[in-house]
Amino acid sequence: MSKDPLLQPFQLKHLTLKNRIMTTAHEPAYPEDGMPKDRYIAYHAERAKGGVAMAMTAGSAAVSRDSPPVFNNVLAYDDKVVPWIRRLTDALHEHGCAAMIQLTHLGRRTVWSKGDWLPSVSSSKHREPAHKAFPKLAEDWDIARIISDFADAAERMKAGGMDGIELEVYGHLLDQFWSPLTNDLDGPYGGQSLESRMKMPLDVLAAIRKRVGDDFIVGIRFSADEVATGGIDPELGVQMAKVVADTGQCDFLNVIRGRVHTDPALTDVIPVQGMKSAPHLDFAGSVRAATGLPTFHAARIPDVATARHAVDAGLLDMVGMTRAHMADPHIVTKIVQGREHDIRPCVGATYCLDRIYGAGEALCIHNVSTGRELSVPHDIPPALTRRKVVIVGAGPGGLEAARVAAERGHDVTVFEAQADPGGQIRLTAQTPRRREMIGIIDWRMAQCAARDVTFHFNTWAEAGDVTALNPDIVIIATGGLPNLELFESGAEAQNVISAWDLISGDVKPADRVLIYDESGDHPAMQAAEIAAEAGAQVEIMTPDRTFAPDVMGMNLVPYMRNLQSKDVTFTVTRRLLGVTRTGNTLTATIGTDYSDHTYEKDYDQVVVNYGTMPMDDLYFDLKPLSGNRGEVDYDALIARRPQTGPSKGFQLFRIGDAVSARNTHAAIYDAMRLMRHL
Repeated sequence: MSKDPLLQPFQLKHLTLKNRIMTTAHEPAYPEDGMPKDRYIAYHAERAKGGVAMAMTAGSAAVSRDSPPVFNNVLAYDDKVVPWIRRLTDALHEHGCAAMIQLTHLGRRTVWSKGDWLPSVSSSKHREPAHKAFPKLAEDWDIARIISDFADAAERMKAGGMDGIELEVYGHLLDQFWSPLTNDLDGPYGGQSLESRMKMPLDVLAAIRKRVGDDFIVGIRFSADEVATGGIDPELGVQMAKVVADTGQCDFLNVIRGRVHTDPALTDVIPVQGMKSAPHLDFAGSVRAATGLPTFHAARIPDVATARHAVDAGLLDMVGMTRAHMADPHIVTKIVQGREHDIRPCVGATYCLDRIYGAGEALCIHNVSTGRELSVPHDIPPALTRRKVVIVGAGPGGLEAARVAAERGHDVTVFEAQADPGGQIRLTAQTPRRREMIGIIDWRMAQCAARDVTFHFNTWAEAGDVTALNPDIVIIATGGLPNLELFESGAEAQNVISAWDLISGDVKPADRVLIYDESGDHPAMQAAEIAAEAGAQVEIMTPDRTFAPDVMGMNLVPYMRNLQSKDVTFTVTRRLLGVTRTGNTLTATIGTDYSDHTYEKDYDQVVVNYGTMPMDDLYFDLKPLSGNRGEVDYDALIARRPQTGPSKGFQLFRIGDAVSARNTHAAIYDAMRLMRHL
C-alpha cells in the first residue's frame, strides 16, 4: 500500500473514493443540443482512465428553461438528458471513477438572448457586469418553480446513475439569494436577515433530499468569503457553512473564495499564470476545521507537490486539479508509476477557460488532444516503419513534431538557429508574469531527450544540411518574423519598430510611445507594459472596436491591473496610415475605417504589432527537391489518415507560423495531426 497522501482512499458517506484527486465542475462547452454526447463523454472518460477518483461533471447543468445555456451548458431540465447521463456515468465507473454533476440556475449570470429567449431572473435588480442582462426580480411563483426544477433535475441525475450532485452556490442564482450584495427582495426570501437570504438554497437542498433520499450524495460549492465590502466575509461564511452542516442534508462542501461577476473578480477566484498558486488553500482548510464536513477545493493547484501538501496538512479531503488535468489527464497514473517527472505541466495560460468565457470550447494551449479525444487520442501510436525525420525549428511546433515522431519510434534530428529552444515562447517568457510558459518547451525537451532526439543548436540550416541526412520526412517549423507592413500598404512601414523589439530588450522605450495593435494578441500588451514600467507615456491604438480580443478576459486582467495606474490610454477605431520623421519626432497619420477623417499626432516611438510573416525561404528551397512538393492532403489530415507518400524523394511539410501567423495551440496542433500519421 502506498503511503502517498494523495493515493489514500476517502470515504464520502457510503462512497469510497480511491484517491484524493478530483476534477471539479467546469463546462468545457462540448455538449451537443444540450446533451453530454460522445465528445463530452470521451473527455471525462480519459481523466477517469488516467486515475482521477471523482469527476464533478458540468459547470453547471441548467435546471430551468429560464437559465439559458450561456456556456453551452448541459440541459438538466430535459428528460432526454437521462440516457446520456447514464452513458457518461458508465464510462466513468468503468475506470473506478465516481461520477457526479453540478446543478445550477444561472440567475443573472447569463443572457436572455439564448435558449428559449426567456428573461433572466434573480434576487438582484442589478445586471451582472460580465453578462450584462438585466434580470427580472424573482416572484413567489418563480421561486416555487425553480425549487421544483432543482429537485426534478437531481432526480434525473440519480436516474442516470450518478453518485451524487453538487449545487453551484457562488455567482449563480442560489448565491445571489444568500449574498447581502445581491438580494433586493422583500418577503420570506428577502435580504433582511441571514435566515431569509439562506431560505432559498436551504429549501432547494431540502427538496432535493426529499426527492433523492439519503443514499444519494448531495453537496454545495459556495463562496465562504466574497472578498467584497458588504458581502459575505469569512466569519459570516463559516457561520453559513455551519447552518448548512446543521441541516444534516449536505454531505460535503466545496469551498470558493471570491466572486465571479467581473473578469477581475473571476481571475482572483481562478488565478492565471503569474499569480500565486493555491491562494485560497489555507482558507478552505479553515472552513473544513470549523464545520467538520468533508471539504473539497480547487484554485490553481497545478502541481502534485501542492496537492499532496493540501491532503497531508489536513486542509482538504479531496483536491481539485482541473486545469492540470486538461494539460495531462494521466496525472494519477504517473504518480502511481513513479513518473511525476513525465507529467505535462499546466502553465497557467488559462487558454482553456478564456475560450469558454468567450463562447468558445475548452482547449489546452499545449495539449491538443484535450477535447479532441475522439479524433486525436492522447496515446501516440507506434509507427509501422521507422523513418528518418528532420525538423527545422525548435519552437513549440517543431518540438511537438520531434516529440511525437520520436515517441512513434522514428529517428529524429532537429536544427535550430538559436542557442536555445523555444522560439516565440522564449520571447513571451521575458515578461516575468509569463515565465511559466517556458514549461511548454522544457517538458518537450525532456521528452525528446528521453527518446534520443538529436539537436543541432546555433545552426542555420540550409537545404544541403537537410538533404545530406537523406530524410524521409522534413518538417519546416521556422516560425515567422514581425510583420511591419501596415494594412494593404504593400510596403514595410517606415520609422517604426516591432513589439518584439521592446519585449526582447533590443530597443528601449522612448518617452511618448504609440503601440499600434492590429493583431489583438499578447505582444502589444507586453510591449505596452514594458514601456509603461519604464515611465513612458503610452497610447495603445487599434483599428477594431475592442482592444486585445485574442488576449481574452481573464488573461487581460493582469495587464490592466498593471497598466491602469500608469500613464496609458486606449484608443479604438483608429487606423495607423503612416509615420514620418520630423527631426527627433515621429508624426503618425491616423485615420479610421468608419469615415474619411484623418489627423496627425506626434510620438517619440511607434511600435507595430501586426503578426508575423513566415520565415519560409528554406521551405521554398526544399520544395522542388521534395516528392510531394510541400502539398498537404487536407482530406487525409482531417480524416486522420496518413499523407500519401511520394514515389521518390522526401515528404515536405511546414507548420505553425512558418505557414501563417497563428498561435501556440495551432502550431502544436499542426505538428500533432501530421506526425501521428506519418
